[in-house]
Amino acid sequence: MIEVKEVDFTYPHSGDQEAAKTIDHLSFKLEEGEFLAILGHNGSGKSTLAKLLNGLLLPNAGEVLVQGKSTLNEEDLWEIRSKAGLVFQNPDNQIVATMVEEDVAFGAENLGLPKEELRARVDQALETVDMLDYKRQAPHLLSGGQKQRVAIAGILAMNPDIIIFDEPTAMLDPKGRQEVIETIQKLHAQKKTILLITHFMDEAALADRIIVLEKGKIALDGEPREVFANVARMKEIGLDVPQVTELAYRLKEKGYPISNKILGVKEFVDQLCPIS
Repeated sequence: MIEVKEVDFTYPHSGDQEAAKTIDHLSFKLEEGEFLAILGHNGSGKSTLAKLLNGLLLPNAGEVLVQGKSTLNEEDLWEIRSKAGLVFQNPDNQIVATMVEEDVAFGAENLGLPKEELRARVDQALETVDMLDYKRQAPHLLSGGQKQRVAIAGILAMNPDIIIFDEPTAMLDPKGRQEVIETIQKLHAQKKTILLITHFMDEAALADRIIVLEKGKIALDGEPREVFANVARMKEIGLDVPQVTELAYRLKEKGYPISNKILGVKEFVDQLCPIS
């Protein structure tokens, strides 16, 4: 669905000193139906990567392909952006209308859809994110989590094959975070291809695969159990691991016969207190 091929990106700068690359010789693939989480310390290039994948930024070198179409080809950008929807960190940056259903319709309406199809898409998108009852509500009266779900519905109404989430829960309270993550899991269960950029380890642990970025390069790449088992390396990068994983790691260091590839409390308890 997405292929990143030897991509470099550096932001324009002033002065004689050469700027460091934000994305440095980066390559990876995102397969159809996959749920990929991207982790990284501040400044690792996560949000820049999101914009590169959607064609909002273009690489200085290398190429980004979305369903085989290059973001470097200006003629393909509209189709790429309709097929790879991008949900930003702050939902207020994506809400443009004064009524929820009008906001959800905005992107799809610009695709030139017939009125009947537009109506059906808006209702289906709102139902998917459990916001149909709020369709005539003013967005500014909603909670942060509800606003973010409306933003997601706006993307869904455009019927994308890929949804890129750029830290969608960073500005939300725990309840709002849970609402959005449940929506993402629901979309994944519906076979949508998901790329989630996050700094919450428990969110990344839900993915099929994790890529950890460090200074624009891939530091770790694999299934959540494999990535989070590298506790020392994650700490070196400046990242945490799920609390239960770190506890298992520390106990193993003390000589307890326990795996350090643990992600859940139940499996931690089962290993620590096996039933004889």
